[in-house]
Amino acid sequence: MSLTLMYITNDPEIALIAENNDVEWIFVDLEILGKSERQKGKDSLISNHNADDVKKLKSVLKKSKVLVRINPINKNTPNEIKKVYDNGAAIIMLPYFKSLNEVEVFLKNISGKNLKNIILIETPESVELIEELIKINEIDYFYIGLNDLSLGYGFSFMFEPLANGTVDKLALKINSVNKRFGFGGIASLGKGTLPAEYIIAEHYRLGSSMVILSRSFCNSQKIENKDEIEKIFSSEIKKIRDYEKDIEKKEIYFFEQNREKVKEIVKKINERVDGFRN
Repeated sequence: MSLTLMYITNDPEIALIAENNDVEWIFVDLEILGKSERQKGKDSLISNHNADDVKKLKSVLKKSKVLVRINPINKNTPNEIKKVYDNGAAIIMLPYFKSLNEVEVFLKNISGKNLKNIILIETPESVELIEELIKINEIDYFYIGLNDLSLGYGFSFMFEPLANGTVDKLALKINSVNKRFGFGGIASLGKGTLPAEYIIAEHYRLGSSMVILSRSFCNSQKIENKDEIEKIFSSEIKKIRDYEKDIEKKEIYFFEQNREKVKEIVKKINERVDGFRN
């Protein structure tokens, strides 16, 4: 089974390019509350998307689903959920929660709607709640957000939770209840601080079934030529799919070696970052 690919965009033209190249979920990102404060000084993007973008994307997409990340739970949550649902969202994601009560509020507000949901585990508190979360039948999917999770733990590098066993722990729990999950993001093969092929192999080792194509894969906001964007999606996703077919045939030792390589790369990056800080 190949990974479900997601791509963040509110541009209908780019969404169509992504859809035509095997991206199943087009990701509208409404989250802004608290994000600039906690990611201050990081190379992160604060969204300029809005709920009306859902309707624009829905009007052009033929098979890809629109996933919407709402804001963390706040007084406007019921209105935000209603609006994106009315505009045609198929999946709604809850980010940055720290308590079961927040998850319950989220699920209550989507109850009775023809929607799938995904909860984003990206705080240390949410990691500690995993035993309780996997008991909630109403949760459809889980996603592990490595960037904010690393910030929450005070790690130097966003892939530290993958290297230190945190993602393994969560994957084991989620797999025990046969729920789908994903984590992190990937660039093109051979690219990224931690090259994409290592991350993809970790998805297969852990039983993950979904991943976000990162800005490093294709930063569409910096490429004006749509033909160039089409070339990137067409060629690079084919490479990803070919690589997936290859690793599906690999034996367990391949994945064990890959895991050790990931730990080694992350350790070196941490040492470099810590050395720079000092």
